[in-house]
Amino acid sequence: MIKKIIILIGFIGIGLISANKFMAKTEIKVGDKLPAFTLKDQHGKDFTATDYVGKKALVIYFYPKDDTPGCTKEACAFRDEFEVFTDLNALVIGISSDDVASHKKFAEKYKLPFTLLADTKKEVRKLFGVPKFMGAIAGRVTYIFNKKGEVIYIFNSMRKAVKHIEEAKKILESQKE
Repeated sequence: MIKKIIILIGFIGIGLISANKFMAKTEIKVGDKLPAFTLKDQHGKDFTATDYVGKKALVIYFYPKDDTPGCTKEACAFRDEFEVFTDLNALVIGISSDDVASHKKFAEKYKLPFTLLADTKKEVRKLFGVPKFMGAIAGRVTYIFNKKGEVIYIFNSMRKAVKHIEEAKKILESQKE
């Protein structure tokens, strides 16, 4: 019986290692190009990220859910620093799996001046390789892309929601031309 359990644990371990290798291949890293994707914004209009390559830097942040404490704190911090990002010629884009109606309500409630994208099928989250927090909760990760559409910085922290804004500003300020 013990031998069977050990063999079973071995197979599970091999499966987890294989899964981690697969996930690592799909994860976006510094130096990678912005993947092509189109999602609906909070107004129901198509937003194609690659339309902005060559025009603006992009701050794309993934967050778990509209109108929850950490996500609201993060969104309002981006809102409060929106002018700074505009002055740095950067476009702020928030992405979660909430639908268009939820994003519209969230943006209106907190007067969010930036784009929120509805990734209801979690396809873009998977495209970027955004990890889950504790294996279950959608992660909170910010990707900074330069005007050429290259990843120049990634910040991953579920608990430090406001630090995403500080990190994004610091990196974009260091890239000023």
